[in-house]
Amino acid sequence: MPAAKNVNVLVFQSGGCTPVMNASLSEVVEEAGRRGLGEVFGAVHGLDGVVRDRLLDLGRRRTRGFWKSVSATPGAVLGSGRRSLGDEDVPAALDTLEKHRIGYVFTIGGNDSADTARRLSDGAKHAGKEITVVHVPKTIDNDLPGTDHTPGYGSAARFVALATMGVGRDAEAMGPASPVAVIEVMGRDAGWLAAASILGKREEMDAPHFICLPEVTLDEDNFLERMEDAYRRWGFAVAVVAENATTVDGPVAGQQEPFYVDDFGHAYYEGPGRYLAQLAGRFLGVRARFEKPGTIQRSMMACVSRTDHREAQRVGRDAVAYAMEGRSDCMVSLVRDVGPGYRCETATVPLDVVAGKVRPMPPDYLDSRTGMVTREFVRYAAPLAGRLPRYARLLGPGAESC
Repeated sequence: MPAAKNVNVLVFQSGGCTPVMNASLSEVVEEAGRRGLGEVFGAVHGLDGVVRDRLLDLGRRRTRGFWKSVSATPGAVLGSGRRSLGDEDVPAALDTLEKHRIGYVFTIGGNDSADTARRLSDGAKHAGKEITVVHVPKTIDNDLPGTDHTPGYGSAARFVALATMGVGRDAEAMGPASPVAVIEVMGRDAGWLAAASILGKREEMDAPHFICLPEVTLDEDNFLERMEDAYRRWGFAVAVVAENATTVDGPVAGQQEPFYVDDFGHAYYEGPGRYLAQLAGRFLGVRARFEKPGTIQRSMMACVSRTDHREAQRVGRDAVAYAMEGRSDCMVSLVRDVGPGYRCETATVPLDVVAGKVRPMPPDYLDSRTGMVTREFVRYAAPLAGRLPRYARLLGPGAESC
């Protein structure tokens, strides 16, 4: 446990935002108050605020109404960031912690943020300072090891599923005028989010007809065959592609150089969606639309999953409880009950399990032959996204006309 004089709390948010990121933050703040810890500070724009000593006194806003509103707010109310903790930053970060008598640090983020938490804890130990560090998971990418899933994924998955259902019905309705669409969704290293597009597929003719994931190398000929088959059978075709899908030769469309590389060494390329839409349009001789929701998929509060919001609150609340038990250098994880129905509890895993690591989709969730995902994946993801609507259809195979 931290020394008695250091009972104050620091929390910061980092990485890409999620629709429920602030739900975790609000629970960290409120639970720290309920448990009688000291002052609660929030670092502005993640690690950058720690290094630069840019902190907000969150205790001044410790009213239930305010934090309830925060819990339902998109983005990161403290400001997020992607700064990596270098050796040269550690002394300044530790000075900030000492200046504000901080003994508990809660980081809200993904795998890179877990690495920051680990480095900060290691730096404190090396300097002889006793700091409790607990990582609160979040990412729409759902790619953190050591947890069944991540808060943020269920809501983004719900958005992608609803968007795919809508785009599919639009392409079906437009018919010959605009029958093909390619939707590009986020997912830097894993295809969990693109795979969620299947969750609203009730019938074979429903979108999507092809899903392109980073775990499965894209074969352009197979992509075109699948799109042609759907178009010939149903009169429309919809594909969903993850932003970092690749071919055997590297990034789609033969891109050689990334347009941006972040502090963690992650390369960003122009997405493959536009290229694949143009490819399909030329091959089929029809108009093909390219859809890229971008940050909308991680900020659309109307699509928040109730399960996702509750679990985001739970991991924030339990992070404080685990810290008070003396656990440190760990991440709160979600553990799914193996019984009937859906239920999750929390546990902790060491930061070493998570920091800088990626969990791709397992092979039994993938069907590389058809360019789709399996029923096993649907059973896994459906409870996280929540119940989806059922749409009516007048046209299609077997439709009669007067």
